Amino acid sequence: MVAGRSDLHPLGSPGCLGAPAQPGAGAWYPAPHDFSGRHQRAGAPEGCRGSPKRGSQAQRDDREALGRSRGGYGTKACVIADSLGRAIAFRIAPGQAHELPEAIPLVDSLPDVPAWVVADRGYSSHSFREHTWSIGAKRAIPAKSNEAPVACPDSIYTNRNVVERLWARLKEWRAVATRYEKTARSFMGVLCLAATLDWIKR
Repeated sequence: MVAGRSDLHPLGSPGCLGAPAQPGAGAWYPAPHDFSGRHQRAGAPEGCRGSPKRGSQAQRDDREALGRSRGGYGTKACVIADSLGRAIAFRIAPGQAHELPEAIPLVDSLPDVPAWVVADRGYSSHSFREHTWSIGAKRAIPAKSNEAPVACPDSIYTNRNVVERLWARLKEWRAVATRYEKTARSFMGVLCLAATLDWIKR
């Protein structure tokens, strides 16, 4: 997504670039990962251990923003950027999760009200449009094929490619493109570090 003003400053707001990482501010910050040593002790086969063990594993995966989607086992990262293509804030979720629940927290993390909020069809929803309207921002979000047409100026919507270019620069870091980190906290740190260096270069 793109915040339509170029004078937005990303420093100083909790959960955004340059601010100390705090729980509940734009991302999940989990406890240290609990590794089990199944190879060190005898026990029943994995299929015989019952649902509580499998449930706890699913909870750990969700806490660490890991999940299985069509692309495989991984993490989905969402970013909000200004009109110059500079990252302002990130949110991460398991790979199978939808991006829409992250939209409103990302917009609310901005230090100022944007002139325009630009997003692709994945963020098309009545509640999100109403939220952008309530804070005083215009929006350029095309409707889905099963929705009624909505106003989406082409001259504004074309600016969404700055986010695509931002991700292309960030994914030059292999740690961003593939997520080597085991915890959500570490992966969020890599994202913020890559985005900070991108700010410096620009």
